[in-house]
Amino acid sequence: MAPRARTTSASSSRAATYTISQLAREFALTTRAIRFYEDSRLIAPARAGRARVYGERERVRIKLILRGKRLGLALSEIGELLDLYEVRRNERAQLAAFLELLAERRRRLLQQREDIEIVLSEIDGIERECRRRLAGATPSVAVQTAVQASD
Repeated sequence: MAPRARTTSASSSRAATYTISQLAREFALTTRAIRFYEDSRLIAPARAGRARVYGERERVRIKLILRGKRLGLALSEIGELLDLYEVRRNERAQLAAFLELLAERRRRLLQQREDIEIVLSEIDGIERECRRRLAGATPSVAVQTAVQASD
């Protein structure tokens, strides 16, 4: 549930604004994380004196940053996508770039899955060998064999 936003009068329209604490609560982030996104130029809140004033734009960008992180994208990749939309205001270009990033992420995940399967297979073989040795060994030989195997 979104926090209650403050509204400000600008002409006849009312723009929602949020404090850093409100956004931190809404997205289960620390205020430090939000400031980090600002330092990384992923969000750019307005200033009212020394206070940061976050608008709907920053709120949506934080939501997109978190979605990108869940997908395993680097902050630099997320920033490129956000900037692409800002510069071109072209959803088509942004979507095409996003598809490329997702394809690359999928490729990396598939490679990781293959690597994990190989390691798990090796572990299975080592476990079988250890059990075989333990089943046929006397207690002192089993301890000595286990120590040698760990070296």
